[in-house]
Amino acid sequence: MNVGLVGNRRYAAMDEVLAALAAEAPNLGVRLVLESKLAAAGAGTSGTTSGAVGEGGAAGGLDTAPLDVLISLGGDGTLLRGARLAWQRGIPILGVNLGRVGFLAAAGPGAAVETLRRVVRGEYTIEPRLALTARVGEGGGDCLAVNDVVIHKGGIARIIRISVAADGQEVGVYSGDGIIVATPTGSTAYSMSAGGPIVVPGVDALVITAICPHTLAVRPLVVSANAALSLSVLDPVPAPEELLVSIDGQVAARLLPRQEVAVVRASRPVLLARADAESFYVRLRQKLQWGDLTDRQG
Repeated sequence: MNVGLVGNRRYAAMDEVLAALAAEAPNLGVRLVLESKLAAAGAGTSGTTSGAVGEGGAAGGLDTAPLDVLISLGGDGTLLRGARLAWQRGIPILGVNLGRVGFLAAAGPGAAVETLRRVVRGEYTIEPRLALTARVGEGGGDCLAVNDVVIHKGGIARIIRISVAADGQEVGVYSGDGIIVATPTGSTAYSMSAGGPIVVPGVDALVITAICPHTLAVRPLVVSANAALSLSVLDPVPAPEELLVSIDGQVAARLLPRQEVAVVRASRPVLLARADAESFYVRLRQKLQWGDLTDRQG
């Protein structure tokens, strides 16, 4: 089995986790393929090169090596970055959380080796997660979003006006700091912080959430996941360098005044793997402190 690894080097537990995985991989008949950042991080760590190759090694890099599954080592941001690669390769991704919340991850650092064992034994489930593609302007390329597509501004704090249409029908004009189009997976991220609803992953819907809307009448709107959304910033517009489109809080592009952003459902879902039996509702209670104080410790 070929297992790809992506990760964030800033986590203190990274070297230990890499060493443990690389030491166990030969016993499981697993070939680990590390992205270049992780290969550099593990180069000086005892055991990290056993059964593992970095990009450019005998098994090739993550973009070209044959892979059965991708494992992310880090927080949710690392998993989102890896999910775009996994989507391109058509393989599942499983997260090992080295951060604080890790809402999307399936295991903590202490369970990384056992998680790899379960993957080899096929003891994991796959949750297809709705994804989006966003295109800026008529000539722009498509960009995959797992969590959300956000139009916002930088610079001086002042409102912008954003026109939103769904399937060619005008939804309305939003005045505020920006707007979020979130998937059910992204409903527990930026959209939730902006007052949007939490949507269970299996629900086929999108959430449109305004960021600090300048009116009491605007509330988050839930639309069909198959809706073709069109968003554009209306006059008066800020300086062009202040308009931005962000994808999953990681990929950003400048947005020209009155330039359209088209957001549609991706052609296929992201395959999120889990090697535990923890339900979405358990994660809500434990990681987002959902509900009363019953499940909370001292």
